[in-house]
Amino acid sequence: MDASRTPDAPPSPAPVPAEPGRPAAGPSPSRVRRLAVPVAYLAGVTAAFAYVGAVDPNEPGHYPVCPLFRLTGVLCPGCGGLRSAHAFAQGDLVTALGANALAVAGYFVFAGFMALWLVRAFRGGPTPRIVLRPRYSWALGALALVFAIVRNLSFGSALAP
Repeated sequence: MDASRTPDAPPSPAPVPAEPGRPAAGPSPSRVRRLAVPVAYLAGVTAAFAYVGAVDPNEPGHYPVCPLFRLTGVLCPGCGGLRSAHAFAQGDLVTALGANALAVAGYFVFAGFMALWLVRAFRGGPTPRIVLRPRYSWALGALALVFAIVRNLSFGSALAP
């Protein structure tokens, strides 16, 4: 008698192997579980882009104005981000770059990260993590600061939305 089961429990059925040359029916539950989180993130971002693509931020009254711009008249690194997202969702990359080039770079970085996450989740690999050394974090912060300063100067007006 098997020591792992009680005398009253029925014997567990043996797993049925798939026929040779035929894949098993449907994805495994563990694969579905692994894909659930990245697919949910992707669905949320897609819904947000669809909303911003449908509701034009160039028309007043739909979105709030940047508080820094409203109070000081200074463009922050995020100013023009909604207009950029709207143009990007509409497929107009040139207008998106004109509204906020830094945001467009972020869209592509996010797309690459999501692709990596989905592939790893599908294959059963580890979840990718973004871990930056302090010098790279400082470099990104400095890039955003330089972007904000240059777009507020007369020679950098091409970067202003």
